[in-house]
Formats: sequence, structure tokens, C-alpha cells
Amino acid sequence: MQPALIEKSMPSPFVAESRALMGRRAAEDIASTLRQLLQSQQSVRMIFAAAPSQSEMLAELIVMPGIGWSRVTAFHMDEYLGLGAEAPQRFGLWLRHAIFDRLPFAAVHLLEPGNDPETTAADYANRLAEHPIDIVCCGIGANGHLAFNDPPADLHDPVDVKMVELDTACRQQQVDDRCFERFEDVPNHALTLTVPRLLLSDRIFCCVPGANKSEAVRRSLRDPISGAVPATALRTHSNWSLYLDQDSATGLKA
Repeated sequence: MQPALIEKSMPSPFVAESRALMGRRAAEDIASTLRQLLQSQQSVRMIFAAAPSQSEMLAELIVMPGIGWSRVTAFHMDEYLGLGAEAPQRFGLWLRHAIFDRLPFAAVHLLEPGNDPETTAADYANRLAEHPIDIVCCGIGANGHLAFNDPPADLHDPVDVKMVELDTACRQQQVDDRCFERFEDVPNHALTLTVPRLLLSDRIFCCVPGANKSEAVRRSLRDPISGAVPATALRTHSNWSLYLDQDSATGLKA
């Protein structure tokens, strides 16, 4: 029998008047943490999510002053299988345009599935494990997923990176977010960092705007911690912050 997951923290979410203000506040907090870490250690390792929910935060983060990006190493948390190398929906490409190519990172490690996704997953897991991860910047899916860990997710997953099959709700969200024109265009499979791997980070910043996320936010904060709503696992982390806009916070007002 697996040990019960224990809730460690339930931070009061920051609820902004707009997506833009949500992104700015999150970016300010992330920038402050980066500056503090870079004063006390030689380097910082970060994991980024690729999603429209992160756009406002990333746009603000890249203009924040006083950050030694040349001492920051970047990873990302998931990638589709079966898309061409230059497909605009690829998360690595999206993040390159949004932040990776716009700042002088020490290194950027893209999750490139290639022809052998299982070997890629193992190699990426080994690279992640070389040193602690300091910061994760993530969102929450409309179905409550973290990265591409759709429900029912294994919150005790023994591996760090794996191949997964995407559920219908997850694939539909990609259409609703206008990442794909048609549901049938969304890949069925992806590589993803697992929930336990994400929770190994020292600090988590979670940006979740939009009315389509209001129910997922409500369930993430109020449902029992379980793989039925993978994002409930965030409550087992001792140092995480949640940023919402007025639309995504609607479910918390009842």
C-alpha cells in the first residue's frame, strides 16, 4: 500500500484583476526568487511549462532587471510525440520563441523525443537528476493535469520522465487554446515529467488564468489529494504559489 500524501501548504492564491496583472505579479515573484538564489549559489536550474497560460508571465519575466540569466539552466516539462521538428505546436519551439532564445541562459535542455522516446525519457531524467531543481513554472490543465499527467495520474510514479497517452479532455484543451485547429490534429501521445519529479523542486510558481480553468482550480484546492485531480498534489509541496485572474478564480467564490 502506497503511503498517503500529506497536505503541507494551502497558500492563498493571488487573484489579479486581469491576466496581464496576474502575469506581472508572478514574474515579479519569480524574479525576486531568482535574484535571491543567485546571491547564495553558483547557478539555478528551472523547469518551464509551455502553454498560453504562461504567456503573460513569461513576457514580463524576460524584462525583469537584475537577473544573471547566464547562470540559469532551463528545462521544459513535456513534449508531443509525432510532430515534425518545425511544427509550431511543439513545446520546445514555443518556449524558444517565448523565452529560451530571448535570454542568455547558461544552457537550455530541450525535450526532443526523436526516434526513440523511451531512451529520450531516460536520458532527460538523468540530466534532471544531476543537480536539484530550484524552480518550476507551471500551470494547471482544464482536466486538473500537471504537465501531461492526465487523470487518473500516479502521484507516486517511480520514474521521472515517461511516455503517456493524452486523454480526450487534455487534447480538447489544445484546440480550445487555439494551439491546434482540429481535435484530430492533436497528437495522442507525449513525453512528460511525472508529478513526483515536479514536486522535487524547491519552489513552484503556478499561473492559471481563464474561465475554462475555474473548475480545475476549485477542485485542485478543495478536492481530496489524489490522481483524480493531479494538481491536488501541489498541496503536498511546502513552497508553492498560485496566481489567478478574475475568471479562473470564479469557482472559489461559491
